[in-house]
Amino acid sequence: MNISIVGTGYVGLVTGTCFAETGNHVICVDIDKAKVEAMQNGIMPIYEPDLDTLFERNLRAKRLSFTTNLADAVEKTDIIFLALPTPPNEDGSADLSYVLSVATELGKILTSYKVIVDKSTVPIGTSEKVKAAIAANCKVDFDVVSNPEFLREGFAVDDFMKPDRVVIGTSSARAKKVMEDLYKPFVRQGNPVYIMDERSAELTKYAANSFLATKISFMNEIANICEKMGADVDMVRIGIGADQRIGKRFLFPGIGYGGSCFPKDVKALVQSSGEYNYDFSILKSVMQVNETQKHSLISKLKGHFKDLKGLKIALWGLAFKPDTDDIREAPALVIIDELLKQGATVSAYDPAAMENVNRIYGSKVYFASNEYEALQGADALVIATEWSEFRTPDFAIMKKHLNKPVVFDGRNLYSIEQMQQEGFSYFSIGRKDLIQ
Repeated sequence: MNISIVGTGYVGLVTGTCFAETGNHVICVDIDKAKVEAMQNGIMPIYEPDLDTLFERNLRAKRLSFTTNLADAVEKTDIIFLALPTPPNEDGSADLSYVLSVATELGKILTSYKVIVDKSTVPIGTSEKVKAAIAANCKVDFDVVSNPEFLREGFAVDDFMKPDRVVIGTSSARAKKVMEDLYKPFVRQGNPVYIMDERSAELTKYAANSFLATKISFMNEIANICEKMGADVDMVRIGIGADQRIGKRFLFPGIGYGGSCFPKDVKALVQSSGEYNYDFSILKSVMQVNETQKHSLISKLKGHFKDLKGLKIALWGLAFKPDTDDIREAPALVIIDELLKQGATVSAYDPAAMENVNRIYGSKVYFASNEYEALQGADALVIATEWSEFRTPDFAIMKKHLNKPVVFDGRNLYSIEQMQQEGFSYFSIGRKDLIQ
């Protein structure tokens, strides 16, 4: 099939590259000329495991191309995916200006039947708005489909190539056939394709992310109770995770969720619910818990040191999760802001996200070449992201470089017994503090 992807952000680039991998011809469109030229020359604009291999292979095979010319791309393709930003407005609602602006342009340039696919995460009713924006300037038949993405950063290629499910929102039999044919290579093992109305498809994405965010905040509340009651959250997590009705995933306590999806989608669902005169009180609590949780390690630091002024704090992890360079809504940024505000200095290391953080803080934060350099002369280590390379460090080197063997672990990477044997004072989430 001939496909165009409008928008080459995280979702657009993964979508376009993976469709090209199954033999489709894909044209990716973006208004950023420098970005388009870089991609034409084989330079990836994002960090995502395994995507670079597919990107380079399909670029060489000429199944994947890039342009700034929307009209040319639309003329050459039958299916047009809108993978455009929908950033939150001040009130938390999704900003649809990018989506509707492109929809208006499409109405002016369509000359034959096309399937227009909303791939961006959009509020309920967006497909109707997109259809109206196109129809205002269009004289040919077209269909608008809602096809939400369910990609986890760090696992996006695998998620796209082997999806748990594909959700297609359409009331058109013609568009339904096109979309089912497009996704056949991805569901050969029998993974389900769910056909539903457009509004239900739009809400499915928000509901999924909001439910997962709720699980995370719930476990963080349980962790906070464990600390007060003298229980161990890891034991509680294992105990409830064995219940098949609950499941083991998204039960790990920590310092809050971040990224481009959960914070934005929870806010948007709360806001859109309000537009229908519904008070989504559970999700409001989820947001409040998450914001509070991002400050939990700072509270532990203050409790241990009393005064943070003049201290040097090492920080392992800057991305909101491992295997990505995405720092949007990352708890690490909250920690940095608070440490600097308290008069501490910060020495940070992250395998992928330091360049992005450097754009924000510059010389206010020292960026180390590796995790051990970040520890040199530091009074404590704070762990904010659970990168695999942090899970089995050389504790002897850590003790050698730190002024004091003190670790504040926001991701519970180590056992209390292990840290006791290694001679560290150790503070984690939902477990008793170890002071030596």
